Amino acid sequence: MARMKTKQKTKRLSDNEIDTFVVAEAGDEAAWSKPVKVHKANKAALSLPSSLAARAAFFAGLHREARLNDWLQKVIQERVDLEEAAFAGLKRELVSSSRKSR
Repeated sequence: MARMKTKQKTKRLSDNEIDTFVVAEAGDEAAWSKPVKVHKANKAALSLPSSLAARAAFFAGLHREARLNDWLQKVIQERVDLEEAAFAGLKRELVSSSRKSR
């Protein structure tokens, strides 16, 4: 009859035990692996109602965009550019009108 191996539970270390372990090995270069480089992803999640997502997908198809995300990014970028231009124009008007009233 074959013996069944039992899985040994590994002891879960507390935060203090982990800190003690890390501090003890901090000066030992052999204890550390090569540094890992982490790059921030430029992606963000956006939640849309299903009806709006369906309408957006329809228009993305009309504009021959293969991916809905790409089309949405273009539309949002265009809208932000318009809003920034409108804001800059309004700011110029306010500055010039405040100078005239002095």
